[in-house]
Amino acid sequence: MTLHDSALVLFSGGQDSTVCLAWALERFARVETIGFDYGQRHAVELQVRPRIRSGLASISEQWRARLGDDHVIRLDALASLSETALTRDVEITIAESGLPTTFVPGRNLVFFTFAGALAYRRGIKHIVAGMCETDFSGYPDCRDDTIKAVQLALTLGMDRRFVIHTPLMWVDKAGTFTLAEQTGGKPLIDLLLGETHTCYLGDRVHRHAWGFGCGTCPACRLRAEGFAKWKAAS
Repeated sequence: MTLHDSALVLFSGGQDSTVCLAWALERFARVETIGFDYGQRHAVELQVRPRIRSGLASISEQWRARLGDDHVIRLDALASLSETALTRDVEITIAESGLPTTFVPGRNLVFFTFAGALAYRRGIKHIVAGMCETDFSGYPDCRDDTIKAVQLALTLGMDRRFVIHTPLMWVDKAGTFTLAEQTGGKPLIDLLLGETHTCYLGDRVHRHAWGFGCGTCPACRLRAEGFAKWKAAS
């Protein structure tokens, strides 16, 4: 990895992907972003993406110069195939499988496949994503072993070397706030709290110290707990 390289960041508009985008802007000469419209219940995350990109560009002239094109891919088939709490108005709970009902089977695998295809076309070797095994909802497609397997599959399947970076894989939510502060200081923290979206229910009405959200879904609780832990250690 050198400053001459380009990267493609899986950028949802959430806290984790925003921190990963800032991380990439510090390390790569050109950084493009990709987002996915898959019929998600919290589609408001797609609406905040442009504001976050603009906010990141305003934090640093270097980041502004490095921030490249944005790509949004429609994946309606994911919603039509999924009976999940992220694609239907159903209760967020633990299913008989032991996984939360917010798990969308195959979602990250599909995301990486399309990201790999775009990276191939754009001549990009590095793909950056915010998967995390420390604070996560038990999704099997967020595990480090899964990401390593996907990297190998993309490299073999497209006959081109890809490197997937997951800067948050072993970082808890409090650590994500710490990394954000180290990377972009108070302006990046303010951007995370004011613009990024994590709430599974798409709530942009209720504002808390840690950002917007319903405050009760698993994503909100995890973010709130991480923020409290980070503030206590600051």
